[in-house]
Amino acid sequence: MERNFIITAEYGLHARPATKMVNKAMMFDADLLLKAKGQVVNLKSVMGVMSLGIYKGENISIIANGTDEIEALDEMTAYLTTEGIGKVSHE
Repeated sequence: MERNFIITAEYGLHARPATKMVNKAMMFDADLLLKAKGQVVNLKSVMGVMSLGIYKGENISIIANGTDEIEALDEMTAYLTTEGIGKVSHE
């Protein structure tokens, strides 16, 4: 499963929100990947997420595969939207 987002936070996906996102991802058994700028990294790796340098206005995708993939995508969506980091993109 895959869900697309547009980053809306003024400072993009910087250290603090990236760390919170990784911590949330680690709660799930599903494999979670973050795709941006033509690269794919493990969403359970802070260094991987930070290496992408994601700024405001950029498109990202979260890919989930596993037994709790729907719950994982829903949790990631809730986190990004309620914290004002991103919004769901229907591209």
